[in-house]
Amino acid sequence: MGAAVSLHNVHKVYNNVPVVDELSFTLEAGEMFGLLGPNGAGKSTTIRMLTTLTRPTSGRIEVAGYDVTRQAAQVKQSIGVVLQQISVDNDLSVWENMEFHGRLHHIPNPSRQKLINQWLEYVELADRRDDLVKTLSGGMKRRLQIARALLHEPKILFLDEPTVGLDPQTRRRLWEIIRDLNKQGMTMLLTTHYMDEVEYLCDRIGIMDAGKLIELGTLEQLRQKHGEGLVMKQIGDRWEYVFFPNLEQANAYLEQQSDKTGMMVRPSNLEDIFVELTGRQLD
Repeated sequence: MGAAVSLHNVHKVYNNVPVVDELSFTLEAGEMFGLLGPNGAGKSTTIRMLTTLTRPTSGRIEVAGYDVTRQAAQVKQSIGVVLQQISVDNDLSVWENMEFHGRLHHIPNPSRQKLINQWLEYVELADRRDDLVKTLSGGMKRRLQIARALLHEPKILFLDEPTVGLDPQTRRRLWEIIRDLNKQGMTMLLTTHYMDEVEYLCDRIGIMDAGKLIELGTLEQLRQKHGEGLVMKQIGDRWEYVFFPNLEQANAYLEQQSDKTGMMVRPSNLEDIFVELTGRQLD
């Protein structure tokens, strides 16, 4: 089986400024992939290219085996997209939003009604099917976006910061939905600014900065590469971080210090590695 998503030496240039530069990576079928990067790193442009909303300047992108430039219609039929911005129609009911989307994808009845009922039930909105979307909470609207994205039974789901602005309980419920879909075999690409979200959900992680992919691997691979142990030292109002291969070496280093004031040892996490690689925290 070929890759579900593949990018080969992709470039995107706006006004002679490269925003995506020599980007290459693949997603295997059934994989949950996290794409990280500070604002301006090129993540959103990458998502737009993968979902046919903008054309790459050069390079090749294939999604579900189709070329995004030459076979855009087949790509659109193969993907679902949940954007950061709420994109459901507030003046329509929950059911009307789903019905409209189903008709756009030419899903015939009675299977269209069956699928609408199935996915509204799945995201726990069946009891709100006749309510106007404007009456729903932010979390409910995001769940409706997920149901709508799944209605035409796509092979691949793109999630662009799907939990931004939601309360912790709602975020966790969406995590459960996303993880369950992945366990059912759905291939997913997730962008987010929440490190705990990536640690909980993703099989592999790619980190972008200034349009380039600067790191790629599982969380365990990244921790092994950059260091599993961390010594933190407070200097004024800032913290200095020193990575060590493991906690034992980090503790040994701390024990050697004559003055341990403001110092502590802990395991490294994804955010530590992100900041180490990009030199700044996520905005």
